[in-house]
Amino acid sequence: MLVVHVHVHVKTESIEAFKRASIANAKESVREPGIARFDVIQNNEDPGRFILVEVYRTAEDPARHKETAHYATWRDTVADMMAEPRQAVKFENIFPDDQGW
Repeated sequence: MLVVHVHVHVKTESIEAFKRASIANAKESVREPGIARFDVIQNNEDPGRFILVEVYRTAEDPARHKETAHYATWRDTVADMMAEPRQAVKFENIFPDDQGW
């Protein structure tokens, strides 16, 4: 599995709108066969900071996700809400794995 953490810094005045748009995207994303999990988390101490935790079944699934209508809607909706460009960090899941650990 591929785990992607997308770090997003949102303008203060856009926090609630960003949350609504991101939750709508996440609800559709978890319906995709290549997505095992999609979390939207918000920093308690700095509410304008979010991490989208995206867990993909294969390395090809992120590209498939970016081809969906709901992703395009999210991307276009939140573009002007960001205080700085979002950053993605990719991780490999080592536990639990598909070997039955």
